Amino acid sequence: MRTIHVVTHPEATHHVERVVGGWHDSRLTPEGLRAAGAIARELRARIPGGAEAQVFTSDLRRTRETADAVGQALGRKPVPHPGLREKSFGEAEGRPQAWLDQRFVPPPAVGDRMTYDEGVPGAEPNAAVARRVYAAMDEILRHPAEHQVVVTHGFALTFVVASWIGMPLDALDHVIFQARSGSITTLHEDDFHRSRRLTALGDVRHLDPAAD
Repeated sequence: MRTIHVVTHPEATHHVERVVGGWHDSRLTPEGLRAAGAIARELRARIPGGAEAQVFTSDLRRTRETADAVGQALGRKPVPHPGLREKSFGEAEGRPQAWLDQRFVPPPAVGDRMTYDEGVPGAEPNAAVARRVYAAMDEILRHPAEHQVVVTHGFALTFVVASWIGMPLDALDHVIFQARSGSITTLHEDDFHRSRRLTALGDVRHLDPAAD
């Protein structure tokens, strides 16, 4: 059996500064670091000590800091992968969110929603995000392990899950798997049927201060 624990990084500086994230290399806030510790403890409780486990992470600072906490708890060194990065917002990255809001062109209700021009120079089309996340997941799944932790970002999460359940790229136009920052999404494959399940989406119970 294989279980993948997909973590969306917790609160980062771009959240509290209200600037655009994307590839802007923000770091975890003190609250984000606290949440990363809670994530690490939760995964340590879920993954048996003797189980084969691996940790993969986006190479951006906020995800690497999250993965470092998880890696320390599991006794595993995180493996960075740029394919797990968040969507790039081009010229908007690091600017006030209001700057992006004034220029962003929402997708059409029908038609080409994956490669349309969002009105921001350098912004990464959704189709490009999907292709690189799918490629990253293909590489990760070539590593056999009973438990794998994938630390990524809120928008990229959709394509991690879609890749896992085998959704074709041309079927992603209206798909979104939404989860809060600091959440854990659980994916599971059984050995007999080789079926793949989305067992839990965006679990945040471990972030309850009472659980610390």
